Amino acid sequence: MSGAWVTVAARVRPFTERELRLNASCIVNMSGACTTITNPKQTKESPKSFTFDYSYWSHGSSCSPGFVSQRRVYEELGRQLLLHALDGYNVSVLAYGQSGAGKSYTMVGQQGPGPPATGLDPEPDPDPEMGLVPQLCDDLFARISDGRSPDLSYSVEVSYMEIYCERVRDLLAVGRGPLRVREHPALGPYVEGLSKPLATSAQDIGRLLACGNRTRTVAATNLNEVSSRSHAVLTIVLTQRRHDPLTDLYTERVSKICLVDLAGSERADSSGSTGTRLKEGANINKSLTTLGKVISALAEGGKRRKSEFIPYRDSVLTWLLKESLGGNSRTAMIAALSPADLNYEETLSTLRYADRAKQIRCHAVVNEDPNARLIRELKEEVARLRELLETRGRGTHGPGAESDPAPPAVVFLCPNDQTTDPPPPPDQGPGVKVGARVGDPAPVEGPTAVVTLGEGLSSEEALDRLQETERIMEELNESWEQKLQRTERLRQEREKLLAEMGVATRGDGGTVGVFSPKKTPHLVNLNEDLLSSECLLYYITEGSTRVGRSDVDIELSGEFIRDLHCVFHSEGGAAGQVTVTLEPCDGADTFVNGKKLTSPMVLHQGQRVAMGKSHVFRFNHPEQARQELERSGTPTDVPLTHGSRTPTDVPLAHRDRTPTDLPLTHRDRTPTDLPLTHRDRTPTDVPLTHRSRTPGVGSPAHLCTGPGPPQTCR
Repeated sequence: MSGAWVTVAARVRPFTERELRLNASCIVNMSGACTTITNPKQTKESPKSFTFDYSYWSHGSSCSPGFVSQRRVYEELGRQLLLHALDGYNVSVLAYGQSGAGKSYTMVGQQGPGPPATGLDPEPDPDPEMGLVPQLCDDLFARISDGRSPDLSYSVEVSYMEIYCERVRDLLAVGRGPLRVREHPALGPYVEGLSKPLATSAQDIGRLLACGNRTRTVAATNLNEVSSRSHAVLTIVLTQRRHDPLTDLYTERVSKICLVDLAGSERADSSGSTGTRLKEGANINKSLTTLGKVISALAEGGKRRKSEFIPYRDSVLTWLLKESLGGNSRTAMIAALSPADLNYEETLSTLRYADRAKQIRCHAVVNEDPNARLIRELKEEVARLRELLETRGRGTHGPGAESDPAPPAVVFLCPNDQTTDPPPPPDQGPGVKVGARVGDPAPVEGPTAVVTLGEGLSSEEALDRLQETERIMEELNESWEQKLQRTERLRQEREKLLAEMGVATRGDGGTVGVFSPKKTPHLVNLNEDLLSSECLLYYITEGSTRVGRSDVDIELSGEFIRDLHCVFHSEGGAAGQVTVTLEPCDGADTFVNGKKLTSPMVLHQGQRVAMGKSHVFRFNHPEQARQELERSGTPTDVPLTHGSRTPTDVPLAHRDRTPTDLPLTHRDRTPTDLPLTHRDRTPTDVPLTHRSRTPGVGSPAHLCTGPGPPQTCR
């Protein structure tokens, strides 16, 4: 398998509703493995032809002759890649094409209402809409189940990330910020701190994929209503552990299955992108352009003897796909095509892109048993680093050293923070084939994988190298039970964080609904219509939360809302108490309980905040509400939103506004139109007509309800 070419397949989709409305004509034709495209503006020109490994005609209805279904795409393209993975090779699949060309449909399948259609059911039916990813997962675990034996065991780990505007985000860890991409000279590029939960069935991968898809960045454009605004990378690490009864030794094969759904290339005039969408499109096109440069350089490098510089590090996408592009991987690319004459330039660009990719030659090797040799070499490096620190009079716990172990999947940087591809490690002995492991190492062939200690290494760099090497050893020695415990901790942390944010989940990870957060201060909307009241919830996060019309954290609309209307400042105290201060901006109408703010004010539970003429909110502070419930003796298991809610919120919010802001029906309502809860209000909260009512329904017969203190009627 060493020296295999990249497998390229082209697939054309049916017309979209937009293309049908515009009476688009088909300019793509396929015959066998040949794909041709006709220029609609120059009909006399001969069609341009491209030959790929596979050409899939999926235009028209599924009943039309020659139509290629999702199942056939997997059987011809995906199944052979899975067999390579079971043999110990790394495999990669990349879906490329313009926005709305059908990349996500080919990879994942049809996204219908309800849970994402991953096809990963306990007893999956042959769903024609299942994409390559769910079919591969079902087939993988079916083969694992059939191939189990006392001397052979399997383990599967999954990671799911997105690259959005050149920043990497973990889709399986809720609430985490951008992650750092680093490179190890032996293990290759990797994402520091990327979560890798274990999967014991296809249903586990389906749930993780659905969880990640819910947090992936998508938006609507003219070309696609659910356009992916980021590159998504799903990585499945398959480990096969085999016991040899004759020698009583254990050997491992570790293969990495990398499934990449690239964001679609687009033109601003076609997609109608503006503002944030335009910035996203620029970053997408930048990374895809860099990917094209890398593919061209790799294709030209295969024709020339002299090696050229490959600009992997010009983009985060190409940096992470370094092994998939011309490295230790069996790679396939799916070029998704639009058949419409409206997209002639984009479709021709995609075909040329794929034509260059088929000229790339990969060097895949079987990843056999890297652990024993790698652990021994890491131990030798630890001994050398300790000896170096001792000769320089430094202990192993210098400044910045941490006693607590770092998260898994963290490895060390190469010396001097190289900005180009690191040189191959020096020859230290016989060759070894090193494969992917839990930390996503890049298998290498030939000299040993451990980098020797440089002469110019400072004490701080040596200490950092020592700590990272020990973390790698700890991860490689992690048992199956420890990995299961780590996966369970990750799930519990995710559910706990979601619960604090106000998202309730079922036991299988599916979302049930939204409720009031338990710790985070927040705003809920108040509305004249009771059915529309308390339907919107805005978090006031730690630090500053800006409110206004544009470029803010909470975006409001309205004639009297300024670009920056007000700012909420949330600060934590020494005892863990959170204090929220509302700071109005100059010239902005901001009211608290009917009083206009001219200076910053500390907010308390239940206060009403009005902004402009049409936005009214109630401020909820869960900790303060909980303390009030404890002081009043109310059971604390009552939901805070109901326990701290007063029936006068909406009427008082109306009273805070000017009379001209309310409909006449609100100003002229009779007492009988008001809820019975008006009987329990304080005298200052109830209109004068309610305080001077005669005894009757709703007031005790022995009390006078007129002005002044309560008196006994005689």
